[in-house]
Amino acid sequence: MNIQKEQIDELNAIVKVAITKDDYSDKVDKILKDYKKQANIPGFRKGQVPMGLIKKQYGKAVLVDEVNKLLQDNLNKYLTEEKLDVLGNPLPKQQDNFNWEAEDFSFEFELGLAPNFEVALKTKKPITHYKIVADKKMIDEQVDRIRKQYGKLISKSEVGKNDEITGTFKNEEEEIEHKSNLEMSKVKSKKAIDGLRGKKVGDTVILKTKGLFKEDYLLSGALGIPKEKVDKLNIEVSFTIEEINERESANLDQELFDKLFGKDTITSEKALRERIKEDSEKQFEQQADQKLLNDVTERLIDTIKFDLPSGFLKKWIQTTGEKSLSEEEANDEYEKSEKGLRYQLIEGKIIKDNGIEIQFDELKEFAKGFIKSQMAQYGQLNPQEDELDNIATRVLSNQDEVKRLSEQLMSQKLISLYKEKANLKKKEVTYDNFVKEVYG
Repeated sequence: MNIQKEQIDELNAIVKVAITKDDYSDKVDKILKDYKKQANIPGFRKGQVPMGLIKKQYGKAVLVDEVNKLLQDNLNKYLTEEKLDVLGNPLPKQQDNFNWEAEDFSFEFELGLAPNFEVALKTKKPITHYKIVADKKMIDEQVDRIRKQYGKLISKSEVGKNDEITGTFKNEEEEIEHKSNLEMSKVKSKKAIDGLRGKKVGDTVILKTKGLFKEDYLLSGALGIPKEKVDKLNIEVSFTIEEINERESANLDQELFDKLFGKDTITSEKALRERIKEDSEKQFEQQADQKLLNDVTERLIDTIKFDLPSGFLKKWIQTTGEKSLSEEEANDEYEKSEKGLRYQLIEGKIIKDNGIEIQFDELKEFAKGFIKSQMAQYGQLNPQEDELDNIATRVLSNQDEVKRLSEQLMSQKLISLYKEKANLKKKEVTYDNFVKEVYG
């Protein structure tokens, strides 16, 4: 077998593969002999079918199959040994005069080659790196939420301005009948507030859905209907009161601190506020890091210029999907995917240049950290190490989970690299200002 590469330009090449009879004949003969031993053909005893008949029935199919295997194996080996960085897969060139009756065969494949380029992480214009801080207002709100959550309910005879009401929403036309807990503090409509104040168990109030709550998302849960249906909903619903309670906030005492964080971990309101600030800012750091990753990605795509073998890639998209695409459809798909492909190449270059790797042991530790944080959400704050180890082993036996966790860990490594080497401008903001600045 002979394989040669013909360079068309920096981004395109042709690989020519010549296969002779000596390359495949022994393998084909062996397979046909095995067929002869096993063949059941009417008029012949098993194993006694003439080889000529075996070749006539199976020879061409076996030949084609073995030549294709030989071709694929050796082409892949050639690309690896020659260290050719190809995009997509080699595309076989159409040969109108190809003849499977010949003894020697010649094949040609088009290659799209990855471009050569350099990545400078220190961009000329600095990238904003946000540090989101928990301000006094946020901490006060969190303390208030904790006190309410762990407080006690006191039954009331009539609705007051800060009470919690259990009742059933109904609207026959929209097929709504849903029991909900309505917090007066979250009701926005003044007409609704006035209508509810002073009402007693058994009373029914008619409420308009539009503008009922301070936060629009609350309406979906209250009515028990999908969020997408809520967006354009502007109807009247009846609300029949079944229970009225006032929530008395819990005291900020050692009993509450121990319930929240374990015995004597927190011993004062000041320490509680410091813990809330610390925990909140850890969560905010993940959002700020994701924003940084996105911004660095966009900046690198914008500033690092290189050509792609677009003609090859469009042809590859057109012919290698589940269904063949028209030239126009392939062009559209290429336009959609070009930006992502550019970043894949840039990211690959960054990973290679900086020697970033993921070892299985660190992936397992990363998985254990992820599992631990999930368990904490369900109140399991101190899982045993062997329990974490067993769960992580099960998770990592799933290749989809391995891929997902590897991508997350790689993102963390890239963020750490960008923090170290990119041109960043730090900016401290509250969470509210971060949301306004980033999401408008």
